[in-house]
Amino acid sequence: MKKVVATAKTIDLAVQKALTELNVDRSRVSVRVLEEPSKGLFGLIGARDARVEVELQYDPIEEGRRFLGDVLQKMQVDASIDTRKTDEGILFDIQGKNLGIIIGRRGQTLDSLQYLVNVVANRHADKHVRIVLDAENYRLRRKETLEQLAGRIAQKALQIKRNVRLEPMSAAERKVIHAFLQGRQDVITFSEGEEPHRYIVVAPKEA
Repeated sequence: MKKVVATAKTIDLAVQKALTELNVDRSRVSVRVLEEPSKGLFGLIGARDARVEVELQYDPIEEGRRFLGDVLQKMQVDASIDTRKTDEGILFDIQGKNLGIIIGRRGQTLDSLQYLVNVVANRHADKHVRIVLDAENYRLRRKETLEQLAGRIAQKALQIKRNVRLEPMSAAERKVIHAFLQGRQDVITFSEGEEPHRYIVVAPKEA
């Protein structure tokens, strides 16, 4: 973690000096006093300033949020980031207008941003944090679309009595298909191929 050693007439002034250099507020650091200030003899001889070591405490969620905010700014996207906990991890819900550029074709841009945010957030984290990005409720809408597709493909596989191969999808989207069809007794699913061209096969289950 980043550390700054600062000196000043008082401990408070030394800490503030270090905070200014780190460009953070007091809540994000730990402080260790290396030397207490001393007035010295007659207030002159042997006088000594306070000396402190201020260490930045790493917050993966804050780091990920800051990185995403910088990216949105560089993309000239006027949006806010709502952060909350979910069953899947920490959700960064991007809120604003015309967020199609953030989502991209079939969520590819959103997925890429999510990957980068997780890399940045966890590079110095003691414990891995999973961050999920969403915009305009895309994740839920895409999940519903994939589940509808899974149902149609399952019916097709049963009708033609042959395996049906879907187009390549991301691991997250394949997981939705697998989970949706997992409870069915008449079909099975499995993945084939190599990333990034890995795809799902839906097959009729043998009687």
